[in-house]
Amino acid sequence: MHYSRYINTKLMKRTNYIFLFFALLTSVCSLKAQTFVANDDPVVVALDSFATEKFLEKAWSKPTSPKSSKYHYAPDSIPTFDDFVYEARLAKLDAVSPFDLEYNPTVRGYINLYADRKRGSVSRMIGVSQMYYPMFEEVLDKYNLPLELKHLAVIESALNPLAKSKAGATGLWQFMYPTAKMNGLVINSYIDERSDPYKETIAAAEYLQFLYKMFGDWQMVLAAYNGGPGTINHAIRRSGGKKTYWEIRPFLPKETQGYVPAFIAANYVMNYYAEHNIYPAVPKKHYFELDTVVIKEPLTFEQISSILDVPIDDIEYYNPVYKKNVIPSGGYLLTLPKAKIGQFVSNEQEIYAMLHKRNEEQKLAEGAGVKEKQITHVVKKSENLASIAKKYGVSSKDLRNWNYIGKKGLKPGRKLVLYVKEPSVGNPVAKKEPENLNLQNNNTNIAVNDNTKTKDKTKLAENVTTTASIYKVKKGDNLFKISQKFGISVEDLKKLNKLGSKGSISVGQKLKVK
Repeated sequence: MHYSRYINTKLMKRTNYIFLFFALLTSVCSLKAQTFVANDDPVVVALDSFATEKFLEKAWSKPTSPKSSKYHYAPDSIPTFDDFVYEARLAKLDAVSPFDLEYNPTVRGYINLYADRKRGSVSRMIGVSQMYYPMFEEVLDKYNLPLELKHLAVIESALNPLAKSKAGATGLWQFMYPTAKMNGLVINSYIDERSDPYKETIAAAEYLQFLYKMFGDWQMVLAAYNGGPGTINHAIRRSGGKKTYWEIRPFLPKETQGYVPAFIAANYVMNYYAEHNIYPAVPKKHYFELDTVVIKEPLTFEQISSILDVPIDDIEYYNPVYKKNVIPSGGYLLTLPKAKIGQFVSNEQEIYAMLHKRNEEQKLAEGAGVKEKQITHVVKKSENLASIAKKYGVSSKDLRNWNYIGKKGLKPGRKLVLYVKEPSVGNPVAKKEPENLNLQNNNTNIAVNDNTKTKDKTKLAENVTTTASIYKVKKGDNLFKISQKFGISVEDLKKLNKLGSKGSISVGQKLKVK
C-alpha cells in the first residue's frame, strides 16, 4: 500500500517535470519563431524619419496619458502579451475586414517593432494620423475601397509626406517617378505632387483600384503595390499557378515577403496602441481645422509669413508639395488653419495690390542703381511700428505694406520683413556731388574770364552753390532716402542740420545736404 503511494508520487513529480520542460521549450521556440525586423527594413527607415526630418520637428507636442485610462500603467511601462492575446485581437479586427489579418511569428516581429522598439515614433505617427486619416477615409470611401487601406501609408512612409526611399519613391504613398507621372501627378522644379497629401491619395486610390481589378484579392494587391504587378505574376508562375499571397510568399523578394505582415501589424497597433501604453502626440492641427485657398499670383512662403503672421515652419508643414518655398502661378493651393485662410480671403485684393506695389518699387530702385537688401527684424518688448521704422530709415506705411499688421498691433517675438536700400557698386546716385562741383567750377571760370562782372558772377556762383546744397523735404522722405539721394551718410545729415539723435524731419523742411 505504502509502496504504491510512493510509486504514484514519483510518477506525478516526473510528469510535472516533463510538463514544465515542454512548457519552457515551447516558450523558447515561440521566442525564436518571432521574426526580428532589421534596422534597414523600409518600415524601420520610415519610422526613423520622425526623428531626423526637420520638416516634422514642430508638428506635435508631447503626448499625455489620459487621466481616465482604464489600464493604469506606469508612464514608462511597456506591456507584453502572450501570443493568444494578439491572435484574439487580430481575429476581432479580421471579422469586420476584407483582409486576411492572420497572426504568425513575422506579424509578431512587426508588432514588437511598433509597440516596443519604436514607441516614440509610433506615438508621433498616431498624432499625425489625426490630420491625414480623415482625408484618407474620404478618398477611399469615394473610390469604394476598404478603409483599412489607410494603414498602408503607415508602412510606406510612417505618415511623412516628405519621406523618400533609397530607390527614390516619395510621399505618403511612396510613388516612384514613372508611376507618379502615369497617375497624372505633376513634378517639376517648383512642385512635387507626390508630396501633396490629397492629390497623392487620389492617385494611390486609383492605382489600388487598378490592382484589385487585376488580382481580385486584397493581400495580392498589397504585395503588388510594394513589388509591382510583374513581380507578383512572376511569383505566381514560379509557385505553379498559386493564387494567394501566403502560397506565393516564398517566391517573392524579401521586402515583399515582409510587406503584408507589416500591414497586419500596422492595423493592430493603430487600433490597440492604448493597450500597449502608447498615447498620441498632439498634432499642430487636426484635418477639420485646416482650409485651402487658390493662389492667383506667385507667392513666396516668406511673403505669406509676413502678410498673415504665420511662421514659415508652419507653412512648410501644411504645404509640403512646394519644393522651393514658392507657390508658382497656375492656380495652386495654399493650405493653412481656417482663421488664416479667412484672413487671406478677406484681404485678398489688398494683398495682391500690396505685392504689385512692392514689385514696382523694387524695379524703380533697380533702375535708379539702388540695391535693396531684405532683412528680418524680431520685435522687442519695448518697440512699436514707429520706432522700428525710424531705426531702419523707412516709413511706418512701408512697414505695413511689407507686413500684415492686425488690429492688435505688434507682439514681442514677431518677425518683420524690411527692404533697406543700399547703393550698388558704381551707383550713379552717389555721383551727384561731383555734378554740383562741376557746375560751381564752370561759374567760377566765367567769373575769372570776365573781369568787369567778377562780383556779380561770384554772387551767382554762391547762389547756385547754395541752391544745390539745400533740399526741401517731400512727402514720403526720410533721412535714409535723402542720404542715398545725395551720397551723404545719415549721421552727417543729422550733424549738418543739428537734428539730434532722433533725427525727426517734416514735410517742407529745408535740409543742408552738402
